[in-house]
Amino acid sequence: MQITDVRVRKIAREGRMKAVVSITLDDEFVVHDIKVIEGDKGLFIAMPSKKTADGEYRDIAHPIRPATRDQLQKIILESYERALEEPGDLLL
Repeated sequence: MQITDVRVRKIAREGRMKAVVSITLDDEFVVHDIKVIEGDKGLFIAMPSKKTADGEYRDIAHPIRPATRDQLQKIILESYERALEEPGDLLL
């Protein structure tokens, strides 16, 4: 599996969520709505999720292996850092 494209949409308003990201895998499959969050220990990613009937959030798509999650997070956060240096549209 190769990440062949990363699209970063920076968030303009204050808060812990800094960006919303879409990734393309092998030029064939897209995962939207990965969030870049600023936590107490730094930036991390949150996979797309939905709220269940009991009020909890459950991931819709997520990596199974920790090494895959680490790889995704590294690539996404590097892309986010590059996007900060570029002028561009911000989500409000």
